[in-house]
Amino acid sequence: MHEEGLGSLFLKNLLRGGYNLVLNGRSHLEDFIDIQKEMENTYGVECLVCIGDISNEGDVKHMLHEVREKFGRLDVLVNNAGIVYDMEIEERTTAIFEETLHNNITGTYLMCKYFGKFMYEQKDTTRIINISSTNGIDCNFPTSIDYDASKAAINSLTRNFAMEYAPKILVNAVAPGWINTDMNKDLPKELVEEETSKIYLGRFAEPEEIASLVYYLGSDENTFLNNEVIKIDGGY
Repeated sequence: MHEEGLGSLFLKNLLRGGYNLVLNGRSHLEDFIDIQKEMENTYGVECLVCIGDISNEGDVKHMLHEVREKFGRLDVLVNNAGIVYDMEIEERTTAIFEETLHNNITGTYLMCKYFGKFMYEQKDTTRIINISSTNGIDCNFPTSIDYDASKAAINSLTRNFAMEYAPKILVNAVAPGWINTDMNKDLPKELVEEETSKIYLGRFAEPEEIASLVYYLGSDENTFLNNEVIKIDGGY
């Protein structure tokens, strides 16, 4: 039920809306050069790559400075960064637990805090979309207990920031269920069959179905949907 592998689809959907892009990653700049060139050459947009750790306050402030200098505004913020370690509770160390919470919760908080304040200063309506999970609502898996807790916290952050930034910023969260990502293709067959049987539509979601919802929430078509954590799980 995790969101890894969706980021590129979020990007491509936003590109059809004509948005310039800001990409963030913790890797070295050279790892993003090919992506940057593809975005600029194929789609005719400007693309800024910001290297930094979203759970580090100094890095977030530096990224915000880069965005201000390059574009002077930000219309849509998608908080998709997240980590998960699947393992039995007895095997999970405190360090792993804290790392997951720090990255997923603190990272989302800092991005909403600093970039949200910048977006609030703009004259027109802007939008923040946090990527949550049904793991943070009603699907509990002890093997990802810290991830589940972090997604529940992101739902709370979403509602608090929606109140904080009203009426200038529409803040929502998307909570996907099981998705046909590359990572989930390696799941045990028995688990896939068991979980599929619980889904009313009888299948996992396709990544494009999640990306389409994110695109709508970030587009000008969304003028009133706010303060929501939207489950997209096919009925579970």
